[in-house]
Amino acid sequence: MTLTLRGAGTALVTPFTAAGEVDGEAFAALVEWQIEQGIDFLVACGSTGEAQTLREDERAQVIALTVKTAAGRVPVVGGVSGNDTRAVADEVREVSALGVDAVMVVVPYYNKPTQAGLVAHFSAAAEASRVPLMMYTVPGRTAVHMLPATVLELAKHPTIVAVKDATGDLGWAMAVLRERPADFSVLSGEDGLLLPHLACGGHGIVSVASNVVPDQVALLVQAGRAGDFTGAREIQLRLLPLIDALFRETNPIPIKAALHLLGRLQNVLRLPLLPASSATIRALGDAMERARAPVAAR
Repeated sequence: MTLTLRGAGTALVTPFTAAGEVDGEAFAALVEWQIEQGIDFLVACGSTGEAQTLREDERAQVIALTVKTAAGRVPVVGGVSGNDTRAVADEVREVSALGVDAVMVVVPYYNKPTQAGLVAHFSAAAEASRVPLMMYTVPGRTAVHMLPATVLELAKHPTIVAVKDATGDLGWAMAVLRERPADFSVLSGEDGLLLPHLACGGHGIVSVASNVVPDQVALLVQAGRAGDFTGAREIQLRLLPLIDALFRETNPIPIKAALHLLGRLQNVLRLPLLPASSATIRALGDAMERARAPVAAR
């Protein structure tokens, strides 16, 4: 499969109404704004999108709305997560039929499979998919560390085209980048490590921060991929206080508070997640002003 996922991607939040239902109007407006601001691709129903507390029909609704709103202007990646390989393969089959350009499948959590189990899991997901597949390794959430050798073995599969790296380990990233196939992308999943990840040869990011500063994340990635590390460093250092504030509490708690400050959605999450504390909201307001993200009147 030929899709090349590179550049600045946004891990989209899922807005909810005050009653806790998916807010399609706010979501479509967020997608439109992301595209206007120069984001290269969009990822719906990842952990930032609260996929684990969306019903299967709601995940399909959100992904289909992303596809409809993007209307072919940028690639759309639909997220699939779970720890039952059969169920994951079934959902991959369904999501890949919704018009997405790729699917993203996370390392299965709680079960703690072996590396051979991870190969079998992702291979089954890839065989079920009609579109290219991006793997997502985030050991802080899954309790499983996917080794570089495992990624490289799976990268040989013709359907598997990328990995989102939320290991926080640049050595891990370099080990994959050194041996990867030429058309296989390694994307950062850590906003705070974007600049060094690009310097190591990374191909971009699936970003949380770009929900609120999409233009700046896009410019940072463009500069880094062009070898302008002076320009990229200037943006990264300016964004660091915001990135720190966005991870004071579990993602997506702070990013939803930040988007609420921008007037883009209601600050509603689904349990067991609760809205951000007042201290985090104050930190976000200060950091957003320093990052030159305009805050709506409140």
